Amino acid sequence: MSQTSEVNRGTVTPARVVIALCLFAPFVAMLWVGSYAKEDPAFIGIPFFYWYQMAWVVISTVLTMVAYKLWQRDQQARKGGAGK
Repeated sequence: MSQTSEVNRGTVTPARVVIALCLFAPFVAMLWVGSYAKEDPAFIGIPFFYWYQMAWVVISTVLTMVAYKLWQRDQQARKGGAGK
C-alpha cells in the first residue's frame, strides 16, 4: 500500500476521542433513566425529572458545538492548513 492510503484511513487521535465523548455523553445521560427518575430535588417548583432533561438540552448543545469546532480543527490539521 502507498503511504497516502495509510494516512487517509481513520486514525484515532485525542481530538477524535474527545469528539466521540462529547457526542456520546448526552445519549448515555438520557438513556440511563434510573439516574433521574425521581421528583427531588425540585428546582423552582419543577421536579428533578423534568429540569434534568431540560438541562441536558443546553448541555448537549454546548457539547455538540465543542465537537464541531474540534472536528473543524482536526480536518484543517489533516489538510495541513492554518487554523482560523
